[in-house]
Amino acid sequence: MTTQRFDKSTALAFVISFGIVSLFADAAYEGMRAISGPYLALLGASGFAVGFIAGTGELAGYMLRLLSGSAADRTKLYWPITLGGYVVQMAAVPLLAFAGNWWAAAALIILERAGKATRNPPRDAMLARAGDEIGHGWAFGLHEALDQAGAVAGPLIAAGVIALHGDYRTAFLWLGVPAALTLLSLFSVRLRFPFAGETPLHHDTGDGVALPRAFWLYAAAAALVAFGFADFTLVAFHFAKANIADPVWIPLFYAAAMGSDGLASLVFGRWFDTRGLWILVPGTLLSVLVAPLAFMGGFTAALIATLLWGAALGVHESVMSAAVARLVPAAARARAFGIFSAAFGIAWFVGSVALGGLYDISLSALVTVSVVAELAALVPLFAAIRAAALRT
Repeated sequence: MTTQRFDKSTALAFVISFGIVSLFADAAYEGMRAISGPYLALLGASGFAVGFIAGTGELAGYMLRLLSGSAADRTKLYWPITLGGYVVQMAAVPLLAFAGNWWAAAALIILERAGKATRNPPRDAMLARAGDEIGHGWAFGLHEALDQAGAVAGPLIAAGVIALHGDYRTAFLWLGVPAALTLLSLFSVRLRFPFAGETPLHHDTGDGVALPRAFWLYAAAAALVAFGFADFTLVAFHFAKANIADPVWIPLFYAAAMGSDGLASLVFGRWFDTRGLWILVPGTLLSVLVAPLAFMGGFTAALIATLLWGAALGVHESVMSAAVARLVPAAARARAFGIFSAAFGIAWFVGSVALGGLYDISLSALVTVSVVAELAALVPLFAAIRAAALRT
């Protein structure tokens, strides 16, 4: 075992290096997600099926995070688990080109989510160690901003291929290029920073460390946010089904959302390091506006909803991870990320299925359920803020 540890310089270099890995990864799988809704519609899926697929993928993915996070803390195999998850995820993207029906496409969409779930808790634990040196909000915010650069590029690649060829399958094949670059850059980071996956010798296993009350309240708040937060697969399905935007516009919308995500992650990440959990209040309020604009408006409202959806996602994916790192002892971080993600994923599954079912019945009911869930999240969030303040 090496004795090297992060300092401010190596921590920043690690975050940037892993941000480049995530840039390529997001180009691949966010490009895929930008067109998976219309692709499923083309293959004959219903609104309920799309919601069920999106929810099942998130559920399987987030439940796997519970296992991979606990396994990473127990075995200390942070790097091997991370590498394996990336391989599975990146393989699923170009394979969608060969799906013959919506059931096969659904299986690959779920497989992609499972791969992401496997690698996220150990990866986030390593990023949190870097954040110990440079600030958790900055570490996760900078990483999120870099990977969102790829998330902008991926949908643009998909949109360009569809504009030129009018074929979703060709777009999935082209997305195999950034998928391959992801794996090449990932193994390079592994060789450069092998110590990122090591914990100080005095740390015990995360299984024996109690998680604070503020963490559980915070997880409850995040679960309510996830329940009411419509997956972009369903949002894009609606845009296509209601003829709000041409097929080429939908991945462009998604690219705009990813740009909004990256900007929000930088702003809110820096803000988190100075103000803490309070900044999640305006972040949550952003998500309240998404469903009314996305499902009740026209083209302009859809574009605004997409930008707000991306900004809210940036807060959730960067600041929420930073908050877990701040609330939980270092030895239990991967386990905490896994538990947090499992709660988030179960809520996302139930919410996606509910919103998908409501889509086929009543858009007004869908919007009402979404808004109520997002506002309800503020109750445990305020309690978590108070509990965290009492601990300090």
